[in-house]
Amino acid sequence: MLTISRIIEKASGRRGGTIAVAAAHDREALRAACAARDAEIADAILVGNGAQIEALLREDGRNPADFEIIDAADDAVCAAKAVECAAQGRANLLMKGLLGTAALMRAVVDKEHGLRTGRLLSHVMLYEPPAHKILALTDGGMNTFPDLAKKAEILENAARTLKALGYSSINAACICGAEVVDPKIQSMVDARALTEMKDRWKKYSMNVYGPVGLDLAVSPEACAHKHYSAAGAGDADILLVPTYEVGNGIGKTLSLFGGAKNAGIVVGAKVPVVLVSRADSAGAKLASIALGVLAACGSEKEGE
Repeated sequence: MLTISRIIEKASGRRGGTIAVAAAHDREALRAACAARDAEIADAILVGNGAQIEALLREDGRNPADFEIIDAADDAVCAAKAVECAAQGRANLLMKGLLGTAALMRAVVDKEHGLRTGRLLSHVMLYEPPAHKILALTDGGMNTFPDLAKKAEILENAARTLKALGYSSINAACICGAEVVDPKIQSMVDARALTEMKDRWKKYSMNVYGPVGLDLAVSPEACAHKHYSAAGAGDADILLVPTYEVGNGIGKTLSLFGGAKNAGIVVGAKVPVVLVSRADSAGAKLASIALGVLAACGSEKEGE
């Protein structure tokens, strides 16, 4: 069974390219970058306040000469220079350091110098609660109130990510407040429409079911008790949430109250973007780098 630790193991030794860290003058981000280098997961280009970066590295007993350091004065410049590294092919991953998500993503989606593709950008966050398999939660970080078309793209992005991690089949639950469709509730109507797009999901070997509450998504016992049956019910790999707030709330609950390990990236750009909270530990950031490396390798194979 795939675990967060296993993701790090699978990425270790791959030398999976280079990650450009925007606003890298952050101890936990630097520790994650150093750990990724030590494990031969990825090298790093550190963009930010050069003097602070060097000082933080030395405090941890690291040699600044082991890294390329690009001095940048503020958040906007840090984001732009990190994105430039990816656009030029010098980096195949991006990572958020000590700056806001909006500052980094503005540079990513910049029409002239950014990393746009024809795909929607969406956030895929993996959570590993104790005594439960990994859950891919999407989208609690990018798209606030997606319509049906965007939900289909968000679900497809998550499926691509899991395929890159080696999943042969996928179960995806469309999370709502209940399982009986109320035509006045758009999220329920959308969920039913997504389950009907069977041809779209065939190439991912993915069962899509819903609308369902969280209990029916992950609990076979709840499905039996409520007499709910659908292919994959109670055994979700992907939790597709209706809005940003729902995803953000479920994710923080899993972490803060459930003790779940996590790793997260934004997909749909030319390179994966490692996007976790600035408050996350170096370990969580390392796991996200590993996830990004595996997703990038999977995307390269898909393009062959």
